[in-house]
Amino acid sequence: MSRFTLHALALGVATATLSVSANAATEVTWWHAMGGQLGEILEGMTEEFNASQDEYRVTPSYRGNYTETMTGAIAAFRAGEQPHILQVFEVGTGTMMNAEGAIYPVYELMEAHGRAFDREAFLPAVVGYYTDTNGNMLSFPFNSSTPIMYYNRDAFEEADLDPEQPPQTWEELAEYATQITESGAANCGFTTSWPSWVMLENFSAMHNSPLGTLENGFGGMETELNFNNELVARHWDNLKTWQDAGAFKWGGPGSGPDAEPMFYSQECAIFFGSSASRADVAANADFEVGFGMQPYYDGRRRCAAKLHHWRGYLVGFARPHR
Repeated sequence: MSRFTLHALALGVATATLSVSANAATEVTWWHAMGGQLGEILEGMTEEFNASQDEYRVTPSYRGNYTETMTGAIAAFRAGEQPHILQVFEVGTGTMMNAEGAIYPVYELMEAHGRAFDREAFLPAVVGYYTDTNGNMLSFPFNSSTPIMYYNRDAFEEADLDPEQPPQTWEELAEYATQITESGAANCGFTTSWPSWVMLENFSAMHNSPLGTLENGFGGMETELNFNNELVARHWDNLKTWQDAGAFKWGGPGSGPDAEPMFYSQECAIFFGSSASRADVAANADFEVGFGMQPYYDGRRRCAAKLHHWRGYLVGFARPHR
């Protein structure tokens, strides 16, 4: 998050808080789910902002993983002890959108206090995810991320693959993974974290294939899932085939507790994970890392313009304490 963004967030919330004495800074509490390297970066940004002025003081508080943070915030709201700012991952977007009275939609907050919001400052996919069907911004984009391909450049060279040319299609990826394992450059070709997010949600977005009706659920509660289609079935069948052949290895449910370590240890030469993992990858990988896009199936239209399934992070504003 840029310094400007943090400043805008603090101002927006501060105007909604209780008044304080003229000699005291307005305190702003911020609950987040950024641990590890990202947590350290976030703490540094907050310290820099607090040191830049004396009107507001932001106090960040790490509240566990994404689910724990949102669950804790819901409990705090019911007890009347909610934070001023809450960071929520995209899985919680629907919950937040329907939590009337619990959050202060950012477009209302900024309009009420004369703050301009420049939609053009953000990628369309990010803005689109956090707006209602009327185009109103419900939350302030914070650190939206997307799945990317991390690959071991050393393993590529050992397998006689060009480290400057990562695979662009799933067909190419299967060939690369097979060549990697057969050459002995690594025990497995590729692994992934968050398979439902990477291999279903973003996979569908890359191929312009909807997950559900009614604008993928943004258009109403009558949404029906329709991702059980030929394209998705084909891909998951392929994942099973590649796993049986040793080209792919599943890292476990959720974030995949073993996925990143398998990449760090060089057991797997390719790892699909969030762009937000880059700080951890840089800190833990003892080899040269390359980066690439998520692949697509050859012959299918790649739809980069409609990647509204990014793993976004929702920064919600709590309603003012009454």
